Amino acid sequence: MSKRIGMEIALAAAEAVALCKPDVVAAYPITPNTHIPEHLSDIVAEGRIDTDFICVESEHSALSACCGASGAGARAFTATSSQGLLYMAEIVPIVSSMRLPIVMAIGNRALSGPINIWNDHSDIMSQRDTGWISMFAADGQETIDMMIQAFKIAEHRDVMLPVNINLDGFQLTHVVEPMMLPDQKEVDRFLPAYKPYAALHPDNIVSMGALAMPDIFNEAMQAKDDALINSKKVILEVWKEWEEKFGRKYEPIGAYRMDGAEVALLTLGSMGDTAEVAIDELREKGVKAGLLKLKLWRPFPTEELLKVIKGLKSLAVIDRAVSFGGTNAPVCAEVKAALYDQKERPVITNHVIGLGGRDVVVADFVKMVQQAISAQKKKPKEAYEIYGVRGS
Repeated sequence: MSKRIGMEIALAAAEAVALCKPDVVAAYPITPNTHIPEHLSDIVAEGRIDTDFICVESEHSALSACCGASGAGARAFTATSSQGLLYMAEIVPIVSSMRLPIVMAIGNRALSGPINIWNDHSDIMSQRDTGWISMFAADGQETIDMMIQAFKIAEHRDVMLPVNINLDGFQLTHVVEPMMLPDQKEVDRFLPAYKPYAALHPDNIVSMGALAMPDIFNEAMQAKDDALINSKKVILEVWKEWEEKFGRKYEPIGAYRMDGAEVALLTLGSMGDTAEVAIDELREKGVKAGLLKLKLWRPFPTEELLKVIKGLKSLAVIDRAVSFGGTNAPVCAEVKAALYDQKERPVITNHVIGLGGRDVVVADFVKMVQQAISAQKKKPKEAYEIYGVRGS
């Protein structure tokens, strides 16, 4: 029976991972993600789960250890943030190419420099094209649920891909919230024991990660792309099963007060909860505003996006990372690409907010909605704005 808990979200994430009974956890501490592997190490030391916890010397080693463990048929988990994810970067695309169902939590944090330990999405956006399934949690409950869902999605025979779960550094990782934590029996019924498709073993020789000559490399990349695109079917099935068993609904794009909306914000991560308050204030003033919360980043939910934007006159896409020298920030560039061939599409504005943990309050979201409405008559001079830059 699920129990109601009040706990720091990073600790709750670790509790959720422990319920999934990983065989191997390998991690290296980095702020603001440290509490997840730290608490998992406590759980292992207390004998609550039969897991090998590997204290490695770097994030590169952490993912490498998980890579070897998963290749040998183990259920593997790791966690990181920011520069740690960059240190893993050499191994990140190898994991997906080898079709290893590793699960990784990312406590999102700004990339250096200058050195900054607070939240934005520049870390995961730097790895967006590495072939991992990528999901964003908006609060503690979604963090718990997505951690458990991730193992079932990753290990499904029609998927066999790694999954990263993103939770905003400090704004989620270090915040205490009330959440429902499933019990072990509930998770066992939802998540079966892992049976690998293939595993490295001297008695059954297989090859993983071998050299690919140019005459087969295109085909390998096509297979990887197909696998990621086709994983959405399984993701939706797993989310539907989760709703039936636990009563909490998950969709690639969550909708808030979208009935009759003519203008909407599209957010990613925890910022959506603050944006909800802004939408409520605007509705009270008669503004037909709504909110879209993007939860599935890869594979990108183009079909769902086209459905939810119908009837909108303007859409303000909110990013938390900059694509330096590009035409738009990452999420907006994806949205614009998805809508390019549509005859009817809303006017799109792009707002880059909260870089390095900069506060963004309700009034800021109200202002961004107003800017999106104004853009229907007068196109902004710039394709995107880094919102709130002093002196600009």
